[in-house]
Amino acid sequence: MDAESAQPSEQSTGQQSSGQQPGGQRPAGAERGGHAPVSRRAVIGWAGAGVALGAAAVGSVAVATGQGDPAPVAVAGGDVPFFGEHQSGIATPVQDRLHFAAFDVSATATRESLVRVLKEWTKAAAAMTGGREVGSGAASGLPQAPPDDTGEALGLPASRLTLTVGFGPSLFEKDGVDRFGLRARRPEALIDLPRFKGDNLDPARSGGDLCVQACADDPQVAVHAIRNLARIGMGVVNVRWSQLGFGKTSSTTPEAQTPRNLMGFKDGTHNIAGSDAAALAEHVWVGPGEGPEWMTGGSYLVARRIRMHIETWDRTPLKEQEDIFGRSKGEGAPFGRVKERDAPDLKAMPADSHVRLAHPDSNDGLMILRRGFSFTDGTDGLGRLEAGLFFLAYQRDTRKAFVPLQQRLAGGDALNEYIQHVGSAHFACPAGVRKPGEWWGQALFG
Repeated sequence: MDAESAQPSEQSTGQQSSGQQPGGQRPAGAERGGHAPVSRRAVIGWAGAGVALGAAAVGSVAVATGQGDPAPVAVAGGDVPFFGEHQSGIATPVQDRLHFAAFDVSATATRESLVRVLKEWTKAAAAMTGGREVGSGAASGLPQAPPDDTGEALGLPASRLTLTVGFGPSLFEKDGVDRFGLRARRPEALIDLPRFKGDNLDPARSGGDLCVQACADDPQVAVHAIRNLARIGMGVVNVRWSQLGFGKTSSTTPEAQTPRNLMGFKDGTHNIAGSDAAALAEHVWVGPGEGPEWMTGGSYLVARRIRMHIETWDRTPLKEQEDIFGRSKGEGAPFGRVKERDAPDLKAMPADSHVRLAHPDSNDGLMILRRGFSFTDGTDGLGRLEAGLFFLAYQRDTRKAFVPLQQRLAGGDALNEYIQHVGSAHFACPAGVRKPGEWWGQALFG
């Protein structure tokens, strides 16, 4: 629920073009033909014109710094480049929908079978993010065999689909066993997260050996992606838990309207912008020598399922709601100010207000890149909405970013009366796949 801490946008800066124009659709049973690559000038032109659709991380102002190109921006329904220096889905402009899945590797799986799945996943991800079907498609191939693609995205555009993979602590060692010969390659920063005050974590909604974050502007496209990866990995990996999300709750494109969370407040006014290469390098991307080489250019992901006590919040007076956040509910202006983006006077806010506690100025400049989404999962059996925030935060080192920030919030945030963290996971997301023929995790397993 960190409404003020800076978290960079989804897609990485300096990412290479996929060699396809935005806006292409999946053909029924045929691969889409090649297209001319999107030029850097065109990308910069779109961003400057404010056509960057979809922003969802709590970020700072987006500016070109000259230290790498701004994150590519796809037009509505179009493609986000898959290949590049960093994985897409991190600094990329945030889309409208999410399907996040954590996977466990089967007890009978081998290192070789896991590598095979990662190679097949990468090929499928490149196809789906490009608006193409997996393999021979959903309506072709041998009639006597299941199709290579599940088919529910036939005829739909790419919808700015991004797929981001991460590796959890248990992939490197589980119950003291080094299952895949990776224990020595586990980054020190990939810690088992501490238990924070107020946590009520459900083991069935926490952890995981692997994760895949699918973001898109069409929920069917996002679900289709996870479904196909789960099908490809069957027998080697299985879904441990998953989460659907809607309505991005923070943005990496500050020129766009700031989104609101389910409590009705604007969220993400001071998030890191996807075009701010300097901020991304300082706070999000792992630098050379900061752990194992396979993590250089990657980032660490914290996923938290935060339940909101919606019914209690809805009976809370407006003045009290604003005191809890430290901002006005309508404009989103910080206390003592007029406009949302006015510099906040933290001393004018209650000492336990969320903004005051989470703001970088209260945390020695600490910033994270957030890509959260709202969720509603029916009711809890007592007539209350099972709803809240699926919090996603990327950072250069979780030990120096999310952990101290969450400890501060857990210890004194007035918002804690209305929320509870019920799921938690931590993943190391490696650098991007730079070109066809390479695969997710290649530097880790190589």
